[in-house]
Amino acid sequence: MRRVNAESQRVTPAPGSLSRRLVVPGGILAAVVGAFAYVGSVDPNEPGHYPACPLLRYTGVYCPGCGGLRSAYAVVHGDLGTALGANAVAVLGYLVFAVVWTVWVVRSVRGRPVRVDPGPPLLWTTGALLLVFTVVRNLPFGGWLHP
Repeated sequence: MRRVNAESQRVTPAPGSLSRRLVVPGGILAAVVGAFAYVGSVDPNEPGHYPACPLLRYTGVYCPGCGGLRSAYAVVHGDLGTALGANAVAVLGYLVFAVVWTVWVVRSVRGRPVRVDPGPPLLWTTGALLLVFTVVRNLPFGGWLHP
């Protein structure tokens, strides 16, 4: 419930609702931190801990996510160079998540609605960049993008 401050005509959040507004972002952060903690404690570089990528196993083609667990493991251990070498797109995804989550929390604290509407141009551009990344990492000159 929102109230309008008659003096400034600004919309202010209802008192006592801050914790309720932060439940979902807090739960998402807890899940992500838990996942990173698990990956950080169980080394994906040692065989047998995680299932192999089915696309890589059956076709020999690196998907855009190949190396993502190794990248997360390196980020947890503070090795950004190794993380970028394992999967640069995943590192970019971690950064985008951190920015979007921070904006979400700030807007929630201020009592403003959070609306994520990327629109078709951003979605098509993201898809095209992932496709180019996938194709380049599977070509002979793209060996530096292999996990």
